[in-house]
Amino acid sequence: MPAVVPIAQGRSSSAPASIEGDSGVLLPANRFYDEESQRISNLIDEELRKESQKQREARRKQVKVMLLGQAESGKSTLQKQFQIYYASQSLDRERPFWKPVVHFNIIRAVKTMLEEIDYELSQPEGEDSGVESDPEYNEPGPSSAGPSSSSHRRHNKSKQPSAAPEHVFRPSANELETLSVLRTRLLPLVALHDSLASELSGGVSFSRGLTGVFVRAGWQGLLQSNPGSRAGKGSVVGVAGLAAKALDSSREDIQALWAHSSVKELIQERKLKLEESAPFFLDNVARIAEPDYLPNLDDVLNVRLQTLGVIEHSFPINLGGTMYDWRLYDVGGARGQRHAWIPYFEDATAIIFLAPISAFDQYLEEDPRTNRIDDSLQLFTTICSNKLLKKAHLVLMLNKTDLLKAKLKAGIRVQKYITSYGSRPNKYDDVASYFRAHFMQVHKKKDVSNRSLYLHFTSMLDIKATQNIIVNVGEAIIRQHIAQTGLT
Repeated sequence: MPAVVPIAQGRSSSAPASIEGDSGVLLPANRFYDEESQRISNLIDEELRKESQKQREARRKQVKVMLLGQAESGKSTLQKQFQIYYASQSLDRERPFWKPVVHFNIIRAVKTMLEEIDYELSQPEGEDSGVESDPEYNEPGPSSAGPSSSSHRRHNKSKQPSAAPEHVFRPSANELETLSVLRTRLLPLVALHDSLASELSGGVSFSRGLTGVFVRAGWQGLLQSNPGSRAGKGSVVGVAGLAAKALDSSREDIQALWAHSSVKELIQERKLKLEESAPFFLDNVARIAEPDYLPNLDDVLNVRLQTLGVIEHSFPINLGGTMYDWRLYDVGGARGQRHAWIPYFEDATAIIFLAPISAFDQYLEEDPRTNRIDDSLQLFTTICSNKLLKKAHLVLMLNKTDLLKAKLKAGIRVQKYITSYGSRPNKYDDVASYFRAHFMQVHKKKDVSNRSLYLHFTSMLDIKATQNIIVNVGEAIIRQHIAQTGLT
């Protein structure tokens, strides 16, 4: 049996002598470790506390603004206006990436013109191009009449009510020959439409057959990183490069088509409805088709893109010597995308709601029975009554007043599309006041917190006027944010 070695009371055979007290009482062998770890822990806690305080201060200086409204209401254009004012250098760096998007807008316009001409020429001579009545057709709501855009007439004719005989489109033999030649020459350019849209959209496609350029956050970076999209400064390859070359060689044909009497006739008869920015680009096709073309600010503001999801933009704003982090959220406005807005509602500082009052004669692409003014009013009602947004400041921009004035000047009558307008004068001041009253009434009846409503009539393409509104709106939102959060 091994010998037993006695251990003295109060001593540890394993503890270093340096940690024993004079009394001989056993001390923890890791006392030094405990003290050091506690000191480090305290330092970490202090750093975390400071970081937490820093983040709280940063959040208090963070102003989150959501741009809401239906598709094509001007949200992305307003975002660009903010970028021009607060971060012009960043927009300047993006200009090369807008080049193929501008080209796409022209190709899309050419495609629309040729398709409408083909459609009109396919109608049997002597038959009116109206529609037989459909027993299953449901009349729109009391405030609006049925759809009448060119795409709706082509694709939704069976769902429209019967109409009076329309003007018959019958070009002369010489005009037909010219149109045939132009069509043949422009077909290679138009053939690039879908593939260019796919390249610019990063491959996004929709099962319902929707076409166009659909962009998500960081789309410029995706285009830059795509080896088939860019090759060195100023040069573009891939489909975008092919489109640029095709546009350069087709510029005179595009100008001839755009100036053709048949196209003017179809526009006059409201059978051909191009996108709102198309005339601007078609008028400037000679400049835009140049090989060394670089988009200017007007080009960037006029370009048509469709936003997918929510895209965040951040701008530093100096007010009274204090820097604020202005975060702007540009959202997709189509009906199928509006659910994506909700996660951003709870901590939103302000809502800027855009309603295009020029759209009284237009209908939703997703629902050709719904007038766009009706949809804007319904959407504004939802925003005003949403409890998650009750603390958010509310700004309403009745947008696209320039287009409204142009339509009224051209003799397009509001009462034809908004039946409740009645016999009021078809003049800008009367029409604008009518729409303003309807949106004000929604706010008065449906707003959950009785907050103030800041209302502006706007044209997003008017840089100077919009910049003044941006300054006033931005400062008002920040000052209210300061008062609400206690910042000084």
